[in-house]
Amino acid sequence: MKTNAEFKNTALAALKGNWAPAVLATAVFMLVALVYTAPTSIWQILHPDFQDKMTQAAVTQNVAEIMPLYASLLRLSSLAFLFAVFFYSVVEVGYCNAFVCLLRSGDAALTENMFKIAFKNYWHKVWGIFLMGIFIALWTCLFILPGIVKAFSYAMTPFILEDRPELSANEAIDLSRAMMKGHKFDLFYLYLGFIGWFLLCLLTLGIGFLWLVPYVQASLAAFYEEVKAEYAERAL
Repeated sequence: MKTNAEFKNTALAALKGNWAPAVLATAVFMLVALVYTAPTSIWQILHPDFQDKMTQAAVTQNVAEIMPLYASLLRLSSLAFLFAVFFYSVVEVGYCNAFVCLLRSGDAALTENMFKIAFKNYWHKVWGIFLMGIFIALWTCLFILPGIVKAFSYAMTPFILEDRPELSANEAIDLSRAMMKGHKFDLFYLYLGFIGWFLLCLLTLGIGFLWLVPYVQASLAAFYEEVKAEYAERAL
């Protein structure tokens, strides 16, 4: 298994001369994420006393007053969920795999590739990410730690859904689990290596994340290439 420094060096080599398209793709991806999260966040800011009203309604058993507010929040949450399932999830798959293309062939058309990959085999990717989310949620319901472990175990699924389209969603998740056997801590350690950059980005009011996120994503793509190759060797 390669070291964190080697993964990061591979990422930096791929990003050299390609930072502008990487930052642009990241900005577009973050905008998609903002569309997904912003409506409910704004609603909560506009209704800071909602929880107090809910508690009071439960005590007085007078829910008629709170129902319009609750209904509007439910509508927004439902729309956000549908947006996440049918759009954000596949764009995330596209974003991840655009960096794989950058590593493999030097293709720096990251924004174009993000959407091209996202909507290729669209329903397969929607179902794969949805199923992965269900599995992680179920494990988290048992206890938080098993959910975190499974999140690392299934972390290669977005790459596999694109790389191995002949596999079913469940088979892609199983393959990720097999690839990550013995490597879950390696991935955790890789993420941990960016904690200093993360804290530094907070000091830039978040602007620095436009550079940090592609750096992390390119490193993750290099990690995927390594565990994929190692799994192939084990299979032989």
